[in-house]
Amino acid sequence: MLWRSARWRVAACAVLVFWLLASGWLSGLLLDFAQPEMYRTPYDQATIGPASFGPRTAIILLGGGTDDRNGQLVPRRDVYARIALAASLHAQCARAKGVCRVIVSGGNPQHHASAEADNYAPYLLRAGVPRADLVLENQSLTTWQNARNVTPIVSAEDADTLLLVTSSYHMRRAMLDFRRFDMKPLPAVASVRRVERGLLPRAANLESAETALHELIGIAQFYVYRMIGWF
Repeated sequence: MLWRSARWRVAACAVLVFWLLASGWLSGLLLDFAQPEMYRTPYDQATIGPASFGPRTAIILLGGGTDDRNGQLVPRRDVYARIALAASLHAQCARAKGVCRVIVSGGNPQHHASAEADNYAPYLLRAGVPRADLVLENQSLTTWQNARNVTPIVSAEDADTLLLVTSSYHMRRAMLDFRRFDMKPLPAVASVRRVERGLLPRAANLESAETALHELIGIAQFYVYRMIGWF
């Protein structure tokens, strides 16, 4: 409306950016920034031995949303890998004869029928995590609140080993927040998001671009808030 003489150039640029995102070329770059190389490899469970777990281990599982499918509230796609990894880590920790707790942190930012932690709990129970070893933190609405609300739980459990379970694209921001509360968890990457580059646009690439932008904005927000004293 303001630059009528340039409208076709603006439209062409918009189409080009959309194609670069949907075809994976630009969304892939964004995803690489969100999930750096150090967090781009799924946690290698084959290398875990009894020495990997301390006398008191806390496995922190971060929420990743829920979806309403045909009237049933279920974890989002990426969350299933987080649940599976947390349950596997608990089983290996139990075999090491230590005290093992799975702390599930996730409130209800989507305003669904239940909080993320409450929704994930039955899946963990079915995967073999005993109810006595399951701690639910269902008030957090952000990753910052995940870290803040988990801190007193970890302190009460007197845990000496912390494992942070989340997806690759989320790990960088999560580690920043947890370290801000003087926690130094070991990153346990449950899954890695990838794009498929080509000529044809794909909806999955646009979803990955949206996820990457969300994480990058969250990381930038962390540093800005730190600078002005809010974090």
